[in-house]
Amino acid sequence: MDDAGDGGASAGGSKKKPSAAAAKGKATGKGKATSKGSPKAKESSLLKQKSPAEFFAENKNIAGFDNPGKSLYTTMRELVENALDSAESISELPDIEITIEEITRSKFNTMIGLVDRERVDAALYDDFESAKAREKRLAKEARFQETQAKNAALGKKVKDAPAARGKGRGEASFFRVTCKDNGRGMSHEDIPSMFGRVLSGTKYGLRQTRGKFGLGAKMALIWSKMSTGLPIDIKSSMKGQNYISFCRLDIDIHKNVPHIHLHEKRENNDHWHGAEIQVIIEGNWTTHRSRILHYMRQMAVITPYAQFLFRFLSDTAEKKLKIKFARRTDVMPPVPLLTKHHPSAVDLLLIKRLITDTTKPSLLQFLQHEFVNISKAHADRLIGEMGPDFSAKTTVNSLTSQQLVRIHQLFRQAKFDDPSGDCLSPAGEYNLRLGIIKELHPDLVATHASSPQVFEGHPFIVEAGISIGGKDVKQGLNIFRFANRIPLLFEQGADVITRTAQKRINWGLYKINQQQDKIGVFVSIVSTKIPFKGTGKEYIGDDITEIADAVKSALKQCCLQLKSKIVKKLQAREQQDRKRNLNKYIPDVARTIMETLGEIADESPPKRPRYDKEDEELLEKINSEEVTEMTFRDCLAQHVEQVDYEMALEYAMQTGVSDEPREAIYLNSLEGSYKFMDLKSPTFLFRFIP
Repeated sequence: MDDAGDGGASAGGSKKKPSAAAAKGKATGKGKATSKGSPKAKESSLLKQKSPAEFFAENKNIAGFDNPGKSLYTTMRELVENALDSAESISELPDIEITIEEITRSKFNTMIGLVDRERVDAALYDDFESAKAREKRLAKEARFQETQAKNAALGKKVKDAPAARGKGRGEASFFRVTCKDNGRGMSHEDIPSMFGRVLSGTKYGLRQTRGKFGLGAKMALIWSKMSTGLPIDIKSSMKGQNYISFCRLDIDIHKNVPHIHLHEKRENNDHWHGAEIQVIIEGNWTTHRSRILHYMRQMAVITPYAQFLFRFLSDTAEKKLKIKFARRTDVMPPVPLLTKHHPSAVDLLLIKRLITDTTKPSLLQFLQHEFVNISKAHADRLIGEMGPDFSAKTTVNSLTSQQLVRIHQLFRQAKFDDPSGDCLSPAGEYNLRLGIIKELHPDLVATHASSPQVFEGHPFIVEAGISIGGKDVKQGLNIFRFANRIPLLFEQGADVITRTAQKRINWGLYKINQQQDKIGVFVSIVSTKIPFKGTGKEYIGDDITEIADAVKSALKQCCLQLKSKIVKKLQAREQQDRKRNLNKYIPDVARTIMETLGEIADESPPKRPRYDKEDEELLEKINSEEVTEMTFRDCLAQHVEQVDYEMALEYAMQTGVSDEPREAIYLNSLEGSYKFMDLKSPTFLFRFIP
């Protein structure tokens, strides 16, 4: 009673002195509160541990699953990027089908065996509208209609009625997302772990990868379990296999292990290879429809060698959608290569892990084989600089913590050659240019690829393209950002590409009107480490000087190319305007000349000849109507053509024949297998088939 009374007094705001018995108990350690302790205190003192799956389930916004709409977009994106990686890994031209099927609540309930139930207590629901609220809403709508009627009578612009806003979250929408590819496929035994264990996969290592977290479809499975409770279906077959692996599974969030519902082998009569993944999730197509379609369009720009078929299925006919992004070329970028760490880019923890994983026992061999740009001679010099406690034959497993710190400090201070960009796989100028032309149909386009550069020991390459004009392009700057050949659609304002295009490029200097021209800015950055900012990894920071300078330089190179084309276009337009103006005055000039010469010809012959013999002959022809106004018109038109031709010839001789405008020629892919030889340049590819 004393404890309860004390607690009640504290809650009420007044303090009472504890009883003598209670005070004695507390002093001697024999009181009730101290002998057993409260359950909450015991619970708070327990050491808890979360699995990776549980962590990402609780922090799903980190992986791009902020809300149902963003989750639908991220699920589709992860599946598409996995499909591209799978096809490119076996040098197969990607052929990817994406289907998003809308599932109504009643259909979803039928799928899971849940019977629909009518509402009994309507006021219990979040979207309930009371009589007073309904009266207020109707009055507001009536006032709006009255105002619009007055505006229509006065000839003013009539606005659309505002959409009704629900008070709460609204009814959930469910979608079946299916992605099918023609890639490598997965082995039958590995499928459960590849989808049912977070942070397990085949893409780990130092290389250029499309993924941001290494989650892939695993996060889609976690979101499916959170929003619908349904498992994921996987079909897969590798090249040469006579069976298709089928697996239906979900994930144990707390243990981070797969929970397999069905895992079997089925016949593969069509000799298909690849993967087909199907997952049912909660989503919002209305809010993220444009994002999903923009993503598919930009993916078609950066991967013109891939073919995408996108379908949206719904019971509502108006919502149905089917778009095919056709393949334009069969030239694929090389597969990104696994590379070693650069000494200047490693930390102490990474050095310890490399020592644990290495197969080289001695320090000399370890330095040579676990890092790039360290030759045997260079390794000897580094070991000599480390001090007397180090030698070439020192075993790496015997190194102390202090010695590891010494190696790390030397790596940070010593000079090393920059890593090469051979391990990177950029899209290529040819593919970038082809993708821009294929999707935007611009009037002008220019592309540029930088040489490999380095930041913090990681190589990177910047590819840029700028287009003028085109379909579905707004006036002003239209910025398309890519990192490791995937589109970045969110948080554009803080990105280094956006800031460089908006603030560091003087567009007027290159004869480009930033406000009126339709400008497409395309920048793709590939690297073994993309320096994303923010938890969602949706933009590249503007604080890395090396990347900012490389982006600016690439865009300026494109602008210089466009400037020469624009100047030629302006000169050609001026020439056409000049020719058109001259031709416009030909009838008036011919008529005036004819009238003047006619008056001279009608005059009485002078006593002394005033004209040359040629002039006399001309006047006679005018009198005989052998020369008419049309004759003068034809002569003047021929003279204008001759002058125009001579000026064009003089301009061509001054600028050089090599700079003359050329028409781009694009050849469709040839069906069948042929022996051929490719002759490549930065802007075109010529295929010779003997």
